[in-house]
Amino acid sequence: MLLRSVSEFWWFPHMYSHMQPHLFHNHTSLLEQMILNKDFALEHGIPVDQGYAVAPHHSGVYPVHPQLYESWRKAWDIRVTSTEEYPHLKPARYRKGFIHNDIMDYPGGPKALDNSIMGGELFLTVLLNPISVFMTHLSNYGNDRLGLYTFLHLADFISTWTHLQLDTLPPLQLAQRYFTLFPQQREPLWQNPCDDKRHRDIWSKEKTCDRLPKFLVIGPQKTGTTALSLFLLMHPSISSSFPGPRTYGEVQFFNTNNYLQGIDWYMELFPLPSNVTSDFLFEKSSAYFPSEDAPRRAAALLPKAKILTMLINPSDRAYNWYQHQKAHEDSTASRFSFYDVISAQHGAPADIRSLQNRCLTPGLYHTHLERWLTHYPVNQLVVLDGQQLRRDPAAVMDEVQKFLGVTPHYNYSQTLTFDQQKGFWCQLSEEGKTKCLWSEGQKYPPMEPEARSYLSRYYREHNIDLSKLLHRLGQPLPSWLREELQKIS
Repeated sequence: MLLRSVSEFWWFPHMYSHMQPHLFHNHTSLLEQMILNKDFALEHGIPVDQGYAVAPHHSGVYPVHPQLYESWRKAWDIRVTSTEEYPHLKPARYRKGFIHNDIMDYPGGPKALDNSIMGGELFLTVLLNPISVFMTHLSNYGNDRLGLYTFLHLADFISTWTHLQLDTLPPLQLAQRYFTLFPQQREPLWQNPCDDKRHRDIWSKEKTCDRLPKFLVIGPQKTGTTALSLFLLMHPSISSSFPGPRTYGEVQFFNTNNYLQGIDWYMELFPLPSNVTSDFLFEKSSAYFPSEDAPRRAAALLPKAKILTMLINPSDRAYNWYQHQKAHEDSTASRFSFYDVISAQHGAPADIRSLQNRCLTPGLYHTHLERWLTHYPVNQLVVLDGQQLRRDPAAVMDEVQKFLGVTPHYNYSQTLTFDQQKGFWCQLSEEGKTKCLWSEGQKYPPMEPEARSYLSRYYREHNIDLSKLLHRLGQPLPSWLREELQKIS
């Protein structure tokens, strides 16, 4: 079988003054330096139209430095760059490429060198990758014989002992070929720079991983996660993210295209902690729960985060979502009854099927929890009973505090009072005034019996699977789940 390997040997001096771009936090200053360097290149006949740059000091590309990408685009029209730091894995053959801000990023004693060439790491990198990138931001390949020795002997060993055909391509074409072969790598997977010493050394000293959340409230929607968040914020050591732009107050970083904005964009949505040892930052994005992307992305950036999810009867959750949409004047919810929506068949109009999916799919609790548990260990995830939170929030919040390990212990029993008139738990201020944490707008008319019966059948097997999962996790069954299981027996 003939294998084809495309290798690129290319050196493009990005900043001739050899300044590190990750030290620039002012886009204007960085751009000015780049323009000076471009003028220098033009004056000395150095090509400036390649659309390619090696990341100086292997930095600024990963972890991503947004100011560098902006300046690259404006000053040099850079469309391709290379870094050996994404992800920071060894051996090098496991490194991958990604695209950020429309700029493509892709990988790359005599006895030790010879061993690497003759069947060792350099040889395996070429053998196991259809595209290999060898780069340097220094001039050693141009000024001494090491590079010439390495690549001549590597090419000779490959041509002698394999049937590989070695070709070279210009950088832009090489990047295009790479992402044609590996389209699944176009989207990055942001990892925590503070978990890797090399990344930590490259990262700007003005950035801190303490601005990343210690726990996530992942939903699902319409189960009471907003009330849970308000209870959490009563604790003096807990702070939440700022409202996300255009996402109804939630950040929704891991489940939307906000993710492509990068780590810096995410961290800017959190306050700087006043005490990194005791302050607990969190975000609540209730659409994370059923997302296929969110668990993998969250675990890459926040591998040590605690995960809080709150479940109510999936039939009630589906009904709450339908009524929520109806209250927001969704045309489909306004025109069709709840039963018509949830029982619609495959041939139903697209708008009905879309609303049906939003009503029913998040309630497949077992499926979504298993996905999260693929990426997070059992001891980092807790399932809360949404109905118990309504009945006895102080008990639930004691459970949450213990799970999070947050201090000091906050006595919710002394700061919560039940408003008999409104039927909700409310926060009691020092002045004796109350602030209710559920709104009266969430009181919906009773669900139609035929819809309740339909949903009970629809979720039956899923609820059984959920009970088995919770038993396996050693977590108690919510009261609503016990009631549903009793119906089956």
